[in-house]
Amino acid sequence: MKDYGLKLNGGKQMFDFLKRKKIPEVEEKPKTKVKNKTPKEIATEAGEPYINILSVELDPDDIGNGSFELDWNDVFVAKLVKAGYMQRKDDTDDQIVDRWFQSICRNILNENYEQWEANQPVDTRPRRVDRNDLGNGRTEIS
Repeated sequence: MKDYGLKLNGGKQMFDFLKRKKIPEVEEKPKTKVKNKTPKEIATEAGEPYINILSVELDPDDIGNGSFELDWNDVFVAKLVKAGYMQRKDDTDDQIVDRWFQSICRNILNENYEQWEANQPVDTRPRRVDRNDLGNGRTEIS
């Protein structure tokens, strides 16, 4: 503790001393706000594709109907364009991403159907009938 050369006896003298003592003013520096980067910003700066599902909405009356809200960066869209998801020059990013998302959903459906079909007994599996036109009014059926 710093000695000011005063001997203070009692609380009133201490209070009076503290009232007279000037407290040095400290200049406040403006606080810089550090903004945390989002995963999308981090991926974009790194040149990486980014896709995220922001929300899923389901129809309470028909649980089989719903929608997804997606978020993506330009790098992701560029990869989709290179992969052939842009069918016309005037396709928007939304259309390109929607086309990709539909293909993902179709692939999931196909995988599930193939698994379901493989688990069915042989005699109840759907039969595939192939027809091949041999010409001269003849057809091969297999």
